[in-house]
Amino acid sequence: MKRLQPSPLNSFYMKYTCCSEERRELVKGHPTLNGIDFLEVVDNPSDPDEVRQTVLLVHFIKDISPGAFTKEQVIIEGGERITNIQVIDLYSGFGASPPSSPPLSPPTGDPSRILCVNVNTAGDFSTYTLRLINNPGNPSPPPGIDPILASVEFSFKASCPDDFDCKTTVACDEELQELPNINYLAKDYASFRKLMLERLALLLPGWQEQNPADLGVTLVELLAYVGDHLSYQQDAVATEAYIGTARKRVSVKRHARMVDYYMHDGSNARCWVQVQVKPGGDGMNFKRGSGISRTKFITSDPDFPRVITFNSELYEDILQKDIQIFEPLHDITLYSDHNVMYFHTWGDRECCLPKGAKGATLQGKLENLKVGDVLILAEVKGPETGVTEDADPAHRHAVRITRVGFSEDPLGAATLLSPPASHTSGSPLPITNIEWHDEDALPFPLCISSREGNQYFENVGVAWGNIVLADHGLSAEDSTDSTALSPVRVPRPNPVLSPKTEGAEACEEKETELLPPRYRPEFTAGVITQAAGYSHGHTRSSVTSVMDWDLKKTIPMMTLEEESTGLMWEPRRDLLNSNRNSRHFVVEVEKDGTARLRFGDNKHGMRPPSGTVFKTHYRLGNGTAGNIGAGKLGHLVSDDATVYSNPGYITKVWNPLPARGGAEPEGMEEVRQKAGHAFRQQKRAVTPDDYAKLAKASHPDVQRTAATYRWTGSWYTNFLTFDRFAGRPVDQEFENDMVRRLDQYRMAGEDLEVDAPRFVPLEVEMTVCLEEGYYAAHVKSAILAVFNNRYTPDGSTGLFHPDRFTFGQTLYLSTYYAAAQAIPGVETLEFTKFQRWGNDNSEMLRTGKLILNRLEIARLDNDPNFKERGVFNVLIT
Repeated sequence: MKRLQPSPLNSFYMKYTCCSEERRELVKGHPTLNGIDFLEVVDNPSDPDEVRQTVLLVHFIKDISPGAFTKEQVIIEGGERITNIQVIDLYSGFGASPPSSPPLSPPTGDPSRILCVNVNTAGDFSTYTLRLINNPGNPSPPPGIDPILASVEFSFKASCPDDFDCKTTVACDEELQELPNINYLAKDYASFRKLMLERLALLLPGWQEQNPADLGVTLVELLAYVGDHLSYQQDAVATEAYIGTARKRVSVKRHARMVDYYMHDGSNARCWVQVQVKPGGDGMNFKRGSGISRTKFITSDPDFPRVITFNSELYEDILQKDIQIFEPLHDITLYSDHNVMYFHTWGDRECCLPKGAKGATLQGKLENLKVGDVLILAEVKGPETGVTEDADPAHRHAVRITRVGFSEDPLGAATLLSPPASHTSGSPLPITNIEWHDEDALPFPLCISSREGNQYFENVGVAWGNIVLADHGLSAEDSTDSTALSPVRVPRPNPVLSPKTEGAEACEEKETELLPPRYRPEFTAGVITQAAGYSHGHTRSSVTSVMDWDLKKTIPMMTLEEESTGLMWEPRRDLLNSNRNSRHFVVEVEKDGTARLRFGDNKHGMRPPSGTVFKTHYRLGNGTAGNIGAGKLGHLVSDDATVYSNPGYITKVWNPLPARGGAEPEGMEEVRQKAGHAFRQQKRAVTPDDYAKLAKASHPDVQRTAATYRWTGSWYTNFLTFDRFAGRPVDQEFENDMVRRLDQYRMAGEDLEVDAPRFVPLEVEMTVCLEEGYYAAHVKSAILAVFNNRYTPDGSTGLFHPDRFTFGQTLYLSTYYAAAQAIPGVETLEFTKFQRWGNDNSEMLRTGKLILNRLEIARLDNDPNFKERGVFNVLIT
């Protein structure tokens, strides 16, 4: 049974909506008045069906005596389908003799306050009203019954299952106000002022004041100013809502991010710096430092000493000048014998490292040279003059060592024009063999020794060590005198601006949800550094990859530290992947270079607590200003006691190569042109062609890829066959790397396998007839210089170089005829073999072409130790 209480809303005497019903308490305390407290509809499942919902128990506030009411004094009103319900019997007080017919479940509550009413039928689902009257001719309440509590609304179906709370919703209807007839096209100060003055003239005809000094006119003009400002804000919001009309760089950046296009904020530059030391400085641990005490390289000035200490007046003066500052990205141990390292040519003259070289031999046993070290191979003398000033500064190249080995030259000093003074005559000469990363292959031929007439020049090309990677930017942090954020403290919430609880009823007190204002501090220290990530632990990564990064993956070099707790906040490009507990923030840079910080909302990223004060750690310096030329750095700033206490140990600080990678922030118009195409990029591999294209684009060392789609018994597998540049092997390391790169594109339920290509060795033989006046050995040497698998001295590739072959390529004999005929000394020639190695077949020689299958790649190394890799023979007649 559900209890239904009378409500003043249904009273005959009043139509109020009240949040606190005090009438019952007043009647309860009155000496004579009584009234209805609530009503129950008897609907117990254990009662007979004909009895259910036909008995009403009317509970009174006070006791009622038996016979106090007759059935004519109780009427039931209302109903839609079932109306005119009649009272057939009632029992006042329910007393000691409850009715026995029909059978009824015992009531709850005090029986002396209950009026049991039997009706002829149960009602429908609508609302009914039980009312007490004096008699059928007089609708007034009976004597002693309060007129407000003489009726009660109820439903016969109150006990039926319901998904909703039985609590009655009490709400006051809002008054609908008639909107004034005003001009809604008013958008500026003048039109707002005119509009309000005209409205006042209509509402207050007697007010005719037009003097600007009048208080009323002043208020009108003040409101007109506010309206003009808000109108501008509306126009600005509408303008920034579209990428084509937005004027703020931050708006364009956010629009572009919605279509998966990252608008970059520029990048700082990187360069390789050499720190040369005297023998007394061997083993010096050159430390990177941390925070504002990070070691620094600054652009050269003849007035500065080579080594400068922190917290000195000179250093403070330097910071005020127009200089560029670089900071190392890792520590390094310095050795004097790494300053300059000479190549060993085994006694030969006029030698060079060819283009594409990936290894060399150095003089001496360089025991401190290790895998991961960076060397710069450089031309230091003019090959034709032997003069230092004639060296080509463009012939410098950085390489990462991947292998170091030690050996000896048994001929010793006899192989050198100028043997070192420390070398004992007649003893073997120690040497060091090095190899470097494939991606760092020499991009030009480097001359090692040369000759001009009868004069030989040694050490034309050398290797420089003690190389450290540095990037552009000055580390700084807040101090007691200055802060980089404005305002520095997170504001506290304003209750006036905080929202109330939505959905609260009229009688419920609305709670205020205190939300702190958006904290969008401005970064006032200068241009924040944007840098790509770097991990010095990856010693196997090439120099090429270190100096080439994606601008869209740079992040601002800034962290925030809560002064009270010491908790750190880190920067992110956006907060879409940040959870509610992530202490992340975004630095948004405008087109004038100013930057503001944006924090989360406790959904995507944490909102900083009110009253928090941040200490900012940051770096300054960005863009193309860091792309300095070679040799521009010349000074070192360090707080390492080993360095500044022995400044004479360091003999030179400079950058042999120019800095590179510095870029300005991406322009708004450029983003408008590119962002619309960003979401059209293929991000899922469905067909074999998709796998082939994505595989080639995902790795810089892939020349061509062939994809094959096969059923492998339980699922489909995509087999990817790779053709790497320079014929590099598809080893396990490369296979794991490619599977990792391509897994994000793979279709669910399909597998991925990486295969090596099927190399087809060739067998080519040619007969050459010499022109008169040429030697056979010279002509044959010239032919082999063209028909090989290496780089030629001029930097081009031989006809059998792996990069000239790829999958399913048809080889035409005419190409080789033309190349051979162009060699001086060749009068006539004829190819006598042009076939697959070990497969004698004249068909390909007759047709002049050799057709390969889809996954086959031609190969001809002409290595006598591995004839199965291809053979090339030349017969001179």
